[in-house]
Amino acid sequence: MTVRVFLVDDHAVFRSGVRAELSREADMEVVGEAGSVPDAVAGICSARPDVVLLDVHMPDGGGVAVLRGLDDRRDGGSVPVCLALSVSDAAEDVIAVIRAGARGYVTKTISGSELAAGIRRVAGGDAVFSPRLAGFVLDSFTGRSPVPEPPLDPELDSLTPRELEVLRLLARGYTYREIAEALFISVKTVETHASNVLRKTQQSNRNALTRWAHRRRID
Repeated sequence: MTVRVFLVDDHAVFRSGVRAELSREADMEVVGEAGSVPDAVAGICSARPDVVLLDVHMPDGGGVAVLRGLDDRRDGGSVPVCLALSVSDAAEDVIAVIRAGARGYVTKTISGSELAAGIRRVAGGDAVFSPRLAGFVLDSFTGRSPVPEPPLDPELDSLTPRELEVLRLLARGYTYREIAEALFISVKTVETHASNVLRKTQQSNRNALTRWAHRRRID
């Protein structure tokens, strides 16, 4: 059986990379892609894929908005299985997209073969998470460790979703080149995002930024 896949991510270079990886799988076909919430909802409804690979952080509400848009337009029909694919492994991101209806959540550090295996599993009805992310979901739905509302933080709130992704990877010690490879963007673009993050958070250098991020448990 061929698994029909639809790609949703606001970065065309990343979509191209995923498409290339999945093209190596004999049992997978990419039937469409989109880089925005409205295009994603319309494209998925038209293509009717088996699995949607869904980025979490995009303008206009991201993956959660796509899931809600599909739910609003299903007209009694079924919504395709959605597997979240994000650079973020923050608990609040995982819980939000799962509550909205995603069947699994993997990070963009996953290998091509692992991603293909995850697609097959969700297409077959399984839920797919790494052990750490599965723990977030289990704790949330059992009520043992609910995700609290984040406190107001004007500096953090000023960051765009992509700047926040770069900040998380910087806080983990990634080099600019490693961040570029993880996000499928150029090193120059990473440098621009990092400069914006330093300016918005009012930090003087990367070491200070890392300490700032760790104090906010951004890692």
